[in-house]
Amino acid sequence: MGDKKYSVLMSIYFKENPNYLRESIESMLQQTLKPDEIIIVKDGTLTPALEQVLNEFANEPCLKIIPLSENKGLGEALNIGMDYCKNEIIARMDTDDISKKDRCEKQFKLFEENELLSIVSSSIMEFEVDVDNVKAIKRLPLTHEQILKFAKKRNPFNHPAVMYKKSVVLQAGGYKHFELFEDYYLWARILMNNAIGANIDEPLLYMRANRNMYKRRGGISYFKCIIHFKWHLRKIGFYSFFDFLTSAFAQGAVAVLPNNIRMKIYKIFLRTDTKNNI
Repeated sequence: MGDKKYSVLMSIYFKENPNYLRESIESMLQQTLKPDEIIIVKDGTLTPALEQVLNEFANEPCLKIIPLSENKGLGEALNIGMDYCKNEIIARMDTDDISKKDRCEKQFKLFEENELLSIVSSSIMEFEVDVDNVKAIKRLPLTHEQILKFAKKRNPFNHPAVMYKKSVVLQAGGYKHFELFEDYYLWARILMNNAIGANIDEPLLYMRANRNMYKRRGGISYFKCIIHFKWHLRKIGFYSFFDFLTSAFAQGAVAVLPNNIRMKIYKIFLRTDTKNNI
């Protein structure tokens, strides 16, 4: 890879917290490997407080704001923002998360070491209020072979921490609407196109996670979304019928449990303890 340039792609809409947005942008500006540009899509009209935060960074030459006249939803907003990204390597960033300073340097290094690589994510640290009080770590399989196997059951990449090649995402058709599963759907399509993926075991991003996050991953409507999405993966040939049955049953069963029990299951079986693991 001839240079070390990459773009950061973010999308903001009116419900976001202004303080979280400020922390998120600052974490990307403070990267040890500086971004060439930060593309922020304003997905519809924002609150005055959010606009004020964006104005605070108006003198940052790498920051580019792309305003949309109406809310398009995350996937479509990211597709529009991607059109403005001038670099092949793009780091995704959510406007309420915080990246560690060396996140992008470590991810970019993997692309330099392996030109066949298409997408890299990492473990993430979940916190509620203070990044010094991490509640859990979400780890995922590391190698491409492990990722392919894991993807037949669950989402194989942490979307808030991905860095990917723009050309690979565009070849797969970009983000396509699939309620609550737009990122997983994109990963399935790029893996079907023989994209090579990897995850870094070290947690490189702090993600806000509270009771409401787990609540959004439950209920009958979420259960229906799971079945609908996983059946679609069966139809396009990413899942076998056995994959569909085992994956839909396991995730669907957790979705209909009370929130307190669902939180315990996530923390016991789907997360690792923070002690000596960061």
